[in-house]
Amino acid sequence: MNKAKAISARLHALASPDTANILQRFFKTGPGQYGEGDLFLGIKIPPLRALAKQHRDADLATIAALLSSKYHEERLFALLLLMQFYATADEACKQAAYDLYLGSTQHINNWDLVDISAPHIVGKHLEDRPRKVLQRMAKSESLWERRIAMVATLHFIRGKDFTDTLHIAGMLLDDRHDLMHKAVGWMLREVGKRDQKILETFLQRHYPRLPRTSLRYAIERFDPALREQYLKRTFSIA
Repeated sequence: MNKAKAISARLHALASPDTANILQRFFKTGPGQYGEGDLFLGIKIPPLRALAKQHRDADLATIAALLSSKYHEERLFALLLLMQFYATADEACKQAAYDLYLGSTQHINNWDLVDISAPHIVGKHLEDRPRKVLQRMAKSESLWERRIAMVATLHFIRGKDFTDTLHIAGMLLDDRHDLMHKAVGWMLREVGKRDQKILETFLQRHYPRLPRTSLRYAIERFDPALREQYLKRTFSIA
């Protein structure tokens, strides 16, 4: 049995049909929903993280095989392995891991898969590299590529570099998907945690076009009176 099949067998041994049913509803896998057709084994995050630590030696071929699985948790597990691989790899292997990630976005196809991995692989890789790929992905027809572009910037935010976050948030102002409204608002809130004045400058320029969900997320930590002004659109823009 090869490494990927052995890992898959261990994951299937952890499966819970009852948990799978709950997760399939939670992640909107019904007809016409954003996760339509996705299949779950029924494994929660802590056991996956614990098992991933036991497979720090997983190579990219193993990770790629798991990342193409029809089962959500196997793809999630692959991303946990890829994050471990990237964190300790040399530069050539980091590039290979990044290339695998961007070449596999069709399998990184739910918000939890994006959110757990994009900052640690895409954001980290682009820290000292050109970032135009994020702008390209922000224009993608794929909801998940757009979310990767937005959420990857969390890595930059943590280093108090807000330029790409604000630029991509501006590009996505007219995005129609609620999952993108939430992602934009989340990243704006993260900017505001570190520099509220910069966030307010962005909001005062763009709030008439900012979806209400994005706005609510972005101003969640504001003083209640100021938050109410934004929500009621009653403040004056300088």
